[in-house]
Amino acid sequence: MSLILHGIGVSKGIAIGKVYILNHDQVEVNEYLLPKHRLDEEVARFENALEAARLQLQYLRTQIPKSSTVDLDAFLEAHLMMLEDSMLTKAPVELILEHHYNAEWALKTQCDRIVQIFKNMEDPYLSARKSDIEQVVVRVLRILRGHADTPIDAVELCANAIVVADDLSPADTILMQHHGILAFVTEFGGTTSHTAILARSLGIPAIVSLRRARTYLRTTDTLIADGSQGVLLVSPPADILRYYQRRQQQEKYQRSTLTKLKSAPVVTLDGTPITLHVNIEFPEDMVAVKRVGGEGIGLYRTEFLFLNRDQPPDEEEHLSAYLRVIKELNGGPITIRTLDLGADKQFEKRPDRPLSPNPALGLRAIRLCLKELKLFKPQLRAILRASAHGQVRIMIPMVSGLQEILQVRKLLTEIGEELSQKSIKFNPQIPFGAMVEIPAMAVCLDLFAPYLDFLSIGTNDLIQYTLALDRGDSAVNYLYDPLHPAILRLLKMSIEAAKEANKPISLCGEMASDTRYVRLLLGLGLRSFSVHPEAFLEVKQVINQSDLIGLTSLVNSVLNTTCLVEMSDLLEEING
Repeated sequence: MSLILHGIGVSKGIAIGKVYILNHDQVEVNEYLLPKHRLDEEVARFENALEAARLQLQYLRTQIPKSSTVDLDAFLEAHLMMLEDSMLTKAPVELILEHHYNAEWALKTQCDRIVQIFKNMEDPYLSARKSDIEQVVVRVLRILRGHADTPIDAVELCANAIVVADDLSPADTILMQHHGILAFVTEFGGTTSHTAILARSLGIPAIVSLRRARTYLRTTDTLIADGSQGVLLVSPPADILRYYQRRQQQEKYQRSTLTKLKSAPVVTLDGTPITLHVNIEFPEDMVAVKRVGGEGIGLYRTEFLFLNRDQPPDEEEHLSAYLRVIKELNGGPITIRTLDLGADKQFEKRPDRPLSPNPALGLRAIRLCLKELKLFKPQLRAILRASAHGQVRIMIPMVSGLQEILQVRKLLTEIGEELSQKSIKFNPQIPFGAMVEIPAMAVCLDLFAPYLDFLSIGTNDLIQYTLALDRGDSAVNYLYDPLHPAILRLLKMSIEAAKEANKPISLCGEMASDTRYVRLLLGLGLRSFSVHPEAFLEVKQVINQSDLIGLTSLVNSVLNTTCLVEMSDLLEEING
């Protein structure tokens, strides 16, 4: 029987193959109370399981193929760090001693609490990290219950398979390396889950959040995974199969065409050079950056350094993460964005800092950093030190006023003087920029630009704040519209204000990665883009096939229309 299942496409492409259903055995956890004289014994059993889990992960690190194209070691290191986190190591012990819980129930109870915190987080990247917690907890529970380390049978895992699972852990990934996997499909996960990152790095299609997919599948089924649309077709009829086979061939041809652009300059048909850089979330993303020929990082998000821990990263940990990317760039420019956490996205529990009733408008990003200098100063010191090793720029998020810019500049001056006194090398002229993602910043950019070296537009938040909607709320996210006249006018206003101040401005939000909007943005005057690695070559192709002559008048027509049909027609004309 043919079926069509819908999830979230997180890695583009079409795969056609047989299903390989990966069933992680469910670990049944029962609650029972222990007598007082057995509590110390139960604590020891729990701690032994933690140690066994550490040994398993350390062994898996030795099994990573040297030829692996993905830095799996970093994923395993993240899981090992969780096994040192007091939220997973000490809190369950307290539950055992206080409530007389058995070890399994204490761990499950604590896991449920942590997962709920992550589920409530607005940021999809942070919310997706709950799967890491769950994977680590399941590993420990399997040990407590005496189950085998992993349910994957590497011998049975055949080539040309589309792997379908609840979720994929780094351990799963190591065992699947070099088996010719065509695509990943998971019932859970998001755009920033390990599965998504891995699939994009390997360049294979992937669909996540396809709930209960395994209940509809048989091992004999032929699957079509469309990673662009997030669609999984089960046992498709012959005509549909032929259609997707043709699309697959077309995509293969298009990829080969795009690959030829890897070393080509980014320049429009009329000879205008355009800057095209790449956004990354982890050092591991450099694999995908190299694959597409990216030579600069326009946005390096640093939130990953603060996750799944009680204490913030120290200066050396920051520096190590930055130097890894700088080394891979071989002299290319890199823009490091400072921490964008806060409100509902705290990495540590703080009873003196209650959750904001409106997290998106609360104590987050630069507001949090300037209030919590113990978080901020080590990061600033590390970025300054990193600037001695490459073309490093520093950028602050969620700026709403000049005072924030001046405060950070003052901190950079003070830290620079401290480093100089200790004869520590850094670039005293490090370029300092800010994100344009709050309407107040866009409206007053002509006033703020003289105090900055460069600017970068973050359309994700700019659209959200301008249109007064939560883009993660399914009840209102249909209003999230990059083509809203207010958004286009703010973009035009920002680009012109930066040009007037003779300050470079780029766009690093999702809008830059969407090929439908590239020519529109060029017509608005944008000359610098920063995009996802998987969108890099497609955006480059559109830029290289664009002629700026005539675009301005068409874009001006778009700016002056409120009719959706007319706007759609104009966009189609712009895209030729």
